Order: sequence, then C-alpha cells, then structure tokens
Amino acid sequence: MRDEGLLVLADGTTFEGEMIGALPPDGIATGEVVFNTVLSGYQEVITDPSYAGQIITFTYPHIGNYGITPLDAESARPFCRGIIVRDLARRRSNWRSDGGLEEFLVRHGVSGLTGVDTRRLTRHIREAGSMPAAFGTAHETALKAAAAAEPGTDGVDLVATVTTSEPYRSGEGGPFRVVAYDFGIKRTILRHLDGIATVEVVPASTPAAEVLERRPHGIFLSNGPGDPAAVGYAIQSIRDLVGRVPLFGICLGHQLLATALGASTFKLPFGHHGGNHPVRRMVTGTVEITSQNHNYAVVSEGLGNVEVTHVNLNDGVVEGIAAKEHAAFSVQYHPEAGPGPHDARYLFAEFAELMERCH
Repeated sequence: MRDEGLLVLADGTTFEGEMIGALPPDGIATGEVVFNTVLSGYQEVITDPSYAGQIITFTYPHIGNYGITPLDAESARPFCRGIIVRDLARRRSNWRSDGGLEEFLVRHGVSGLTGVDTRRLTRHIREAGSMPAAFGTAHETALKAAAAAEPGTDGVDLVATVTTSEPYRSGEGGPFRVVAYDFGIKRTILRHLDGIATVEVVPASTPAAEVLERRPHGIFLSNGPGDPAAVGYAIQSIRDLVGRVPLFGICLGHQLLATALGASTFKLPFGHHGGNHPVRRMVTGTVEITSQNHNYAVVSEGLGNVEVTHVNLNDGVVEGIAAKEHAAFSVQYHPEAGPGPHDARYLFAEFAELMERCH
C-alpha cells in the first residue's frame, strides 16, 4: 500500500494522489510546478539539470514502462524537486533497462505522486501559469503554507546549484578546441560536441580571461535552470567573449548570449516543455519539430542588429539568433534531442563550420 499524498498549489488548488519515490523530509516537498508533454524520454527529462527547482508533471499518462538505464541519464543525478504522474507503470519492459523508475527515484531521494488527475492539473497551469507548489503526506494546511513560502525560480541563481565545481575534459573527438560553460550541461550535448572537438567543461563562474587562456577555437554556452537575469556573472563573461571567439548557445545559453548582446528576457506563463514544438527556420522557411525546456524567453524588440533565425510557431517566441559580425549564434530549443526529434542536429555542424571559417 502506498501512502496517500496531496499536491497543493500556491493558489490553494489541491490534487489527490499516492506517494512514490523517496518520502520527503517532514512529509513536504516544494518547487515550481510545470508540465512536460513528451511521450517518451522521462529519464532524460528527470535528469536534465534545467529542471532544478521545479516539480515535473508528465502529461503522458503512463510513465516508467520501459525502466531506467544509465545510458539515458543526462546528468549524474536528478536536480528536480519531484515528479507528478497519472499512472506509474507496475512493470518495466525493455531490453536496455537495468532498473525501475521508482527505485531510481528512491536512490536519488526524489519524491513524487502517482494517481493524480494530470489532465486537470495541466489545464490549470495553462490557465493560471506555472506557480510554486508543495506536495507530500503532511496535512493540507501545512502543504498550503509551504507552497506559499516557496520562492519559485524568479530571481534565483539556480545555475550555481548544478554547475561543475572544477573544469574537466569531456572528450577528444575532433580537430577543434571548445570550452563549454556548464550552466547545467546535458550529456547528450557533450556527446555531440565531442564529435567535432576536444571539449573542456568549465564552471559557470569562470571569467572570460581564464577561458581565453585556453586558446579555444570556439565557446559553447550550455542549457541550465532558472532566471537568466539572476546569472549576471555569466552575462558579463559572455559580453567579454563576444567578438573574440565563435560562440554557440543552447537554451539558457541562448538567453544569456542575447542578454550580453543587449536584449532582455521575460518569463513565459507556463514555459515550453516538450518534444513537439514547431519552429520555423527563417532562412529556408522550413518547419522543425523541436525539443524544448525553458520558462524564460528573449524579448525580440531588444535585439537591435542581431538577426532572428528561428521563431516558435505556437506563440511567436524568438527561438534562434545570430550576430554574424561577432561569429555568435544560439537557439532556444534543444537540437541534441535528448529526448526529442532530430530535426535540428545540423546546428552542431554549423558550429564546426563557423570555427573552421574563423580559425
């Protein structure tokens, strides 16, 4: 028998369920609740450091059916605050699996709820927006107070909680030297970069001067969690690097590059989290289906002479930029597709071509 649990949003809305994974301390887990629409790839989602500070609701009803494998982990451990599912699979069935989802959650101290009406929860978030929440076995009054006290992600430097503490070498798979800023970098991204370069990953707070001392052919700005405006030290480093070395950014790296170039960012009502977002590539007019995970976006009006290269067809959000005079470009979505479609993997080849031209 599972313990009964309750999810309480900051606006007082409640959802019933049963506890899965590790039981939270004092019966309460808190975070900002968001929803993700992927049909598969739950392990990659749960282990994506960009979810630091958040509770992930999966809209797909059946989660955990193919188990867990270390090959699909995007980081050493989950950084999310919890998961919410409609139906946790009782059995795993896949030849690659070497463990179940719930035992994975227990091992890493992640709490969750199953049996939740995730359709109702998703609709509520779509209407009211992402918001702080609390869930667990504690009384509803305690959970409501915890939800009200949870700060969410606005103005919080979550990058500092996920970045590496020391530089490390990722791989030696290509002719170029790339320094990758770790704002919450995913292993699938590193595998793609390893295919074109020798990659050294550095902490998010590394000054530009220390990066330039490594004499890289290119600099990669990774994905990561939270509010880009709270990572001012990274923005300053990027500003000092623009025009010195070719730059390529993904997700938070895109937002930080845009900010360094003079733009600003804003928080979306409920973010983009899923593997099916249509994005128009402006130079060709083609539509790419993309994997996305972000709550903040770039304000198009502040980009000045920077070219908008990609646009989200659902809501018009800026999905890509290029500052050609500075040999810098970035995209809001995830071309590495971990999980997700592979439509945009060409961007890693474009990064290699940019480094070749500037070498």
